[in-house]
Amino acid sequence: MWPGVAAAQDVPEIVVTGRGLADAPGDRAFDIVTLERDRILSSASGRVEDVLRDVAGLQQFRRSDSRSANPTSQGITLRGLGGNASSRALLLLDGVPQADPFGGWVAFPAYATDRLGRVRVTRGGGSGVAGPGALAGTIELDSATPADLAPLSGSLAYGSRASVDARATAALTRSGGFATLSGAYARGDGFLPIVAEDRGPADRAAPFEQASAAARAVLQVAAATELQANVSAFTDRRDRGLDFTDNRSEGADASVRLVGRGPLGWSLLGYLQTRAFASRFASVGTGRASTTLTLDQYNVPATGIGGRAEIAPNWGAVSLRLGGDLRIVTGETQELYTYVAGNPTRRRVAGGRNTTGGLFADTSAAVGDLLLTASGRIDRWAIADGRLQEAALTGATLTDQRFVDRRGWELTGRAGVAWTPDPAVTLRMAGYRGWRLPTLNELYRPFRVGADATAANAALAPETLWGGEAGVELQPASGIRLAATAFANDLRHAIANVTVGSGPGNFPGVGFVSAAGVFRRRANLDHVRVRGAEVDASGRWGAIEARLSYAYTYARVRDAGALDGLRPAQTPAHSASATLGWRADRWQAAATVRHVAGQFEDDANQRLLAAATTLDLVATLPMTRWLAFEARAENVTDTRIETAISGDGVVERATPRTLWLGVRLGG
Repeated sequence: MWPGVAAAQDVPEIVVTGRGLADAPGDRAFDIVTLERDRILSSASGRVEDVLRDVAGLQQFRRSDSRSANPTSQGITLRGLGGNASSRALLLLDGVPQADPFGGWVAFPAYATDRLGRVRVTRGGGSGVAGPGALAGTIELDSATPADLAPLSGSLAYGSRASVDARATAALTRSGGFATLSGAYARGDGFLPIVAEDRGPADRAAPFEQASAAARAVLQVAAATELQANVSAFTDRRDRGLDFTDNRSEGADASVRLVGRGPLGWSLLGYLQTRAFASRFASVGTGRASTTLTLDQYNVPATGIGGRAEIAPNWGAVSLRLGGDLRIVTGETQELYTYVAGNPTRRRVAGGRNTTGGLFADTSAAVGDLLLTASGRIDRWAIADGRLQEAALTGATLTDQRFVDRRGWELTGRAGVAWTPDPAVTLRMAGYRGWRLPTLNELYRPFRVGADATAANAALAPETLWGGEAGVELQPASGIRLAATAFANDLRHAIANVTVGSGPGNFPGVGFVSAAGVFRRRANLDHVRVRGAEVDASGRWGAIEARLSYAYTYARVRDAGALDGLRPAQTPAHSASATLGWRADRWQAAATVRHVAGQFEDDANQRLLAAATTLDLVATLPMTRWLAFEARAENVTDTRIETAISGDGVVERATPRTLWLGVRLGG
């Protein structure tokens, strides 16, 4: 036999996957929860943020979802490291960072669950490979592939309050590649956000309308190389249940990734994100009888651009990943404020540019029953071009500040060990250090929530975190997993919205605050110390499947100021999610119970949001091979889910009971 023929026969078959490099073997040393496609598609709301609640301890700043919340409150975090609305967990979609370039919040309406094939959550910070910003953990979203999708599929559902949820997906597979195209549309008349006993004549329902689309192509361009190209866009319109409180978000993303899967794995990624946001704010009159426009944040354009390169050599029991990444974000807020007789008298423009660039290395090695892993990165960061300009609409300049450019270095590190004395038992231990750069929003943008006002702070320092954890994972039988983890975190220079005073009065950076409101300013706290434990379990017995997730956190501020010893805002001590389901072929039924303990609305721990326990139900009844009926129920018991309390004690709620009936087409 000719040598060339023999060599050709030894080449393994290359499979086009549409995903990045394989998960690192060293991940076994960390607390990881994976949600597969079946679970992603079976949430009662059909929304990504609802799916993420399956992982206890993973939360947004507020309890409301993307149908009623202000988009700026939808940052995500883990392990009780909340306190403000910027994300402290790093969210990735096919390797691309997803936090808003200006504000750090997440545009959840951009991610239709039908497009996703897997959600992978790594609790704990210091992920050197994924990038900077993973203080609390890393959340990886992977797009669905043709293995997950029918050639044509779609769904249409009608729900409470004239709600509509429509989705469609197409997948085309050919030798050497595939393409997918998807679209989603949702709307609803909305519910009244204010609880019944606090409403006034000015309160009304809060409607929403949202749409998104995505196109993806994956091609084999060489024997062991695939090209992945993604383009997506979304638009989001919401209202907050009062006149002059509408907001809108829109954006478009594009990315290209080359992945090599030969003996030396490698990946090259480049991406571009564009975002635009606008929101209006109102003050509410006595008895909630009237509203007055107080701020028109009419345009917040932002752009994120970046890329990464990495190689993944493998030497038997030792694996290695080396590379670097760069991300540049720019943005500004453009606002009209100081209204007199319903008309603005002043204009504000504030913004800047943040840059992070780093080099990283990750290695793991198997030594008998032990798996050892370590990773690290070094980042150069820059905060530049910061500015705040305020002017009367008559043309007179009131403020023209240029903030000093700042630069620095930050280290990220993570190390762990996993010991598997028996195939059914793994013991693990890990330690880590991570960091996060303040967002442009935190540095430069003042904001209002109801009567309360918060000023920005251009001098904020980066947050850093030291942490450690120890855990055990048991797999006593096929399809059954039990895991428990204890952890301790010390968040240093935590950025929080710190109460300075109460209205009425004029305050720097925000202007007038009424007697019903308080004035806060963003500031770095000395420490936020968190101790806690997490338990996760999943199992399948024939047609029955179950999932359980519970998190306990004891979080306290340690600071020389008045907040010392208090719990960070929006940080519950307990959270849990449990699902019991039945699945036989395409027949399906599931019930999900979720609980969140009481949490404080404010940093001063004066306004307590009550605990809430909810029940969701889902059922699918197949009629033919390609057609099935669906029934879904959110918050079946109509539990009152308190999500905010204003300075004058008015309580806002999250989604009440919501019922859906629909059809699903395709396999």
